[in-house]
Amino acid sequence: MYAWPATDVPALPGQGSPLRIFDTSAGEVRTSEPGPTARLYVCGITPYDATHLGHAATYNAFDLIQRVWRDAGHDVEYVQNVTDVDDPLLERATATGQDWTELAERETALFREDMTALRMLPPAHYIGAVEAIPSIVPLIKDLLDSGAAYRLDGDIYFSVASDPHFGEVSRLDEEQMLRFFGERGGDPDRPGKKHRLDPMLWLAARPDEPAWDTEIGHGRPGWHIECVAIALQYLGMEFDVQGGGSDLAFPHHEMGASHAQVLTKSHPFARAYVHAGMVGLHGEKMSKSRGNLVFVSQLRRDGVEPAAIRLALLAHHYRSDWEWTDADLLRAQERLARWRAAVSRPDGPDAAATLAEVREALADDLNSPRALAVIDAWAAKQEASGGDDTGAPGVVSRTVDALLGVAL
Repeated sequence: MYAWPATDVPALPGQGSPLRIFDTSAGEVRTSEPGPTARLYVCGITPYDATHLGHAATYNAFDLIQRVWRDAGHDVEYVQNVTDVDDPLLERATATGQDWTELAERETALFREDMTALRMLPPAHYIGAVEAIPSIVPLIKDLLDSGAAYRLDGDIYFSVASDPHFGEVSRLDEEQMLRFFGERGGDPDRPGKKHRLDPMLWLAARPDEPAWDTEIGHGRPGWHIECVAIALQYLGMEFDVQGGGSDLAFPHHEMGASHAQVLTKSHPFARAYVHAGMVGLHGEKMSKSRGNLVFVSQLRRDGVEPAAIRLALLAHHYRSDWEWTDADLLRAQERLARWRAAVSRPDGPDAAATLAEVREALADDLNSPRALAVIDAWAAKQEASGGDDTGAPGVVSRTVDALLGVAL
């Protein structure tokens, strides 16, 4: 599966600071210490609907991580999956009378268009669950052979008791885990399971659902093992960051870490687990099940410039839960116009400190609101009294482009 085209990232003078980022598993902000190549895995979409602003906010956060790492002198190996076979996709296809593969391909293509428009840096490896099945099956077989997985009425489950580190990613107690497991695709009350939290690795074929013939049976993979197989193949163990929305900390990232740790007999799966906050609308989390969505593609069709959408996202700290309003977009459009007017002049106030402050803001747990305020302050000086540095507008423009992903 192909991703989307990369945009050029302008070179900046000097070098950025090491990234300090909140690690869910540690419960604190920690300094990221990648090698020459930083390794990043971000969980992708289940393509049964278009990209909404909750998705865009999440991928914007991990785009910032890439930009900060690159500015600090690292290469980045970025991997993202597409869950192109799963219950929500099949349910939507059935409800709307569509072929599930056509639905997945159409919505994945739209996602690519949205990511391109928002100038998100693409993954080096963009892998669908279906194409990963040959990598997934041997892992499940290994778990069966080791006794860490078991069969139940044709399905295959992972035993969470097989991982002594289970629970370290989300840091939740069992009561919280059970509640989230039931709400987020798990089946805690299925009879016959060894533990209520055991997740499914392989679903035996159901009537009128897609299935594949494999050495472990006729069926399709579960959700968590998909990301494990892809991450292990392209990044290996102890990669630098696993990311996604905060609703993925449990069960998805917790279960995936346990799968990988049992398979490899090593720990940890990822050095840090980074989670973006939820975006709401009308008082509730923006979600497909509720239907309270604002789509990036619809905003674009309405004539909203993607740079303004991105600025609206950047105005909120990536870990915050926040609610989208029309005022967010209006403020972003006004900011974009001010910044463009400021950098369009032939000279301006010295920008060296501005670049340094933006770098420091983003290195400090991706503090994008503070970074925007730094550019606002430079633009206000430009408007009030200007300056005599002929290179300053270009430095500011390249800073905004390289570090914030917004082309002025």
